[in-house]
Amino acid sequence: MNYNFDKIIDRSGTNSIKYDFAVERGMPADTIPLWVADMDFQTAPDIIETLVEAAKHGIYGYTDTKKDYFEAVYHWYKNRFHWETKEEWIVKTPGIVFAIAMVVRALTKEDDSILIQQPVYYPFSQVILKNNRKLVNNPLIYENGGYHIDFDDFEAKIIKNKVKLFILCSPHNPVGRVWREEELTRLGDICMKYQVKVISDEIHGDFTYPENVHTVFASIKKEFLNNSVICTAPSKTFNLAGLQVSNLFVANEEMRQRICDEIERSGYSQLNTMGLIACQAAYEKGMFWLEELKTYLKGNLDFIRSFLLENIPQIKLVEPEGTYLVWLDFRDLNLNEKELENLIINKAKLWLDSGTMFGEEGSGFQRVNIACPRATLEKAFQQLASAIKE
Repeated sequence: MNYNFDKIIDRSGTNSIKYDFAVERGMPADTIPLWVADMDFQTAPDIIETLVEAAKHGIYGYTDTKKDYFEAVYHWYKNRFHWETKEEWIVKTPGIVFAIAMVVRALTKEDDSILIQQPVYYPFSQVILKNNRKLVNNPLIYENGGYHIDFDDFEAKIIKNKVKLFILCSPHNPVGRVWREEELTRLGDICMKYQVKVISDEIHGDFTYPENVHTVFASIKKEFLNNSVICTAPSKTFNLAGLQVSNLFVANEEMRQRICDEIERSGYSQLNTMGLIACQAAYEKGMFWLEELKTYLKGNLDFIRSFLLENIPQIKLVEPEGTYLVWLDFRDLNLNEKELENLIINKAKLWLDSGTMFGEEGSGFQRVNIACPRATLEKAFQQLASAIKE
């Protein structure tokens, strides 16, 4: 490999949420943090060099983008996902959760119903409820070690609750599904039938494991393109979350204007200068780094799979098709939620994301971030195995 992903970088003392705020967030100081979805790898060297050069300029004033920014984004999605975009479709925001909140406020009214598929990324429900919308859940079905969609329930819930908006997580966080084109088509057709608009959060789209292909929801049919907001960002792909930049694609002009108006009402305008610079550099120069990273992550996943089978067979790996987040099934330990948390936090000294954060369907599960050096994972899972044996 040209890049050293085994290198352990001390992030303590950098005000890292992941490493420096355990005590403030109710965790023992000595836990190994494998929770929040940022990586313990330095970003691509070309991105670092571009940011350093920009920093040397010494003036960090209000910044916007020109044609070369769009061309970098355009070629990334054309080359990797065979999806051709237009410059006028892009709405730049400081992050996808902020963007989803703006879309919710722009395209629905208070007490409107919004559908999600739990267990799912927990800010979806927070944004819905905090904006006084009604949360409707179409739970994913877990059987035979994997998840699938209950399409009959999906349609029934839309009819019963007069759903106005569907938030799709694709690839799915935390269960790791990379939805097949036929699954997305069926969801999209149902939404078109009942005039339900779609937000497709595709922030993990760059992370798929072999044999799995991410399909951009809007690329399937022109009708889907005109009925959806596609949420993308370089933040997960290149470990740039703190630089706060994301790109929405909104082809429908009327929808786009409503979203832009809502963003203006929030008082937000120009994005983080360094975020815009890093995004363009990532999409122009980051491809080879990303491919090596994906190979390394596959190795991490292979390690976890083997370690569990050999040492803790009671814990089941829900085989991910995408993302660097692993969903583990602890239910065979026969522990209640309080006992499971005590085992993980106080005995194994690990800081994971409890499955119940993602909805009641996550009870007995935990989410683990595997985007870290192999040695960190080995230490964490050895501690977990020891705690269970004790």
